[in-house]
Amino acid sequence: MKKLEPLSLDGIKTYSLSERHSKVSFQDFGSPWRPGGSFREFMDRLPRILAGAALREVAAAWVQARKQGRPVLLGMGAHPIKVGLSPVLIDLLKRGLITGVAMNGAGIIHDAEVAMVGRTSEDVDEVLGCGCFGMARETAEFLNRAIAWGAQQGLGLGQAVGRRLLESDFPHKDLSLVAAAAALEVPLTVHVAVGTDIIHLHPSVAPEALGATSHLDFRLFAALVSELDHGVFINLGSAVIIPEVFLKALTLARNLGHKASPLTTVNLDFVQHYRPLTNVVRRPTAGAGQGYALTGHHELLFPLLAALVVEEMEEA
Repeated sequence: MKKLEPLSLDGIKTYSLSERHSKVSFQDFGSPWRPGGSFREFMDRLPRILAGAALREVAAAWVQARKQGRPVLLGMGAHPIKVGLSPVLIDLLKRGLITGVAMNGAGIIHDAEVAMVGRTSEDVDEVLGCGCFGMARETAEFLNRAIAWGAQQGLGLGQAVGRRLLESDFPHKDLSLVAAAAALEVPLTVHVAVGTDIIHLHPSVAPEALGATSHLDFRLFAALVSELDHGVFINLGSAVIIPEVFLKALTLARNLGHKASPLTTVNLDFVQHYRPLTNVVRRPTAGAGQGYALTGHHELLFPLLAALVVEEMEEA
């Protein structure tokens, strides 16, 4: 057997470092914080590399869309409400920086409980064993009655719950995103997977109303998506429901002749999942547009993005 000899390094071809293309430049580095600075100074000191660059690009696309009168739609799970983002989201609605909202079924639960008592999110580990999880009476009765009423009125689920919240005497309804959308006449749709939400366990549930109002909301959301050309869609913390609904709404819109392209899509979550990356970031922007994935805790990342957008809109 021939003895294996180490490969010689003699004769390799080299080039000058000064001539090589490099992806990282000192010009994009961050700079240290100086006490007493402004938010704008803080943003300017962030590195313009990877997420530091993507965050700025997302904000720029968001601002450009609104300056041009194009829609910015927010899809979301319930977690942003549970980590205290409702005031930030409501402010964006009031500023006209979000033109439509789509949420999953859990979203209305946490939103309504905050409005009712100023608290939400039970300790599932503590109460699952005794069969008490999800058995809050007032939550189910209010929401199920609102949905049944909405079906009778020919309303979508989001609008029905929003109107009922506005009419209520709940002490914290000013913190309700759903109520704020109804008051501001910003479309807010709710997309339910039957059996996933605690209100489906209660005798007050009306399955026919649940299906009718949520299906109407799907069609309303598809109408919003049909106008998304040169707009922005943001998925905030929904791993399955909203990415699936968004993709189906997009294909429905395009099937009916609406281009809905080019567009900017963004997935913001503390863990990047397959479905949002595929159904939000990659597929809808294939061929035209740009998709972004920003990873971080909702309670830190989204207020940072929102503040940057507000600042840049003010400067514009």
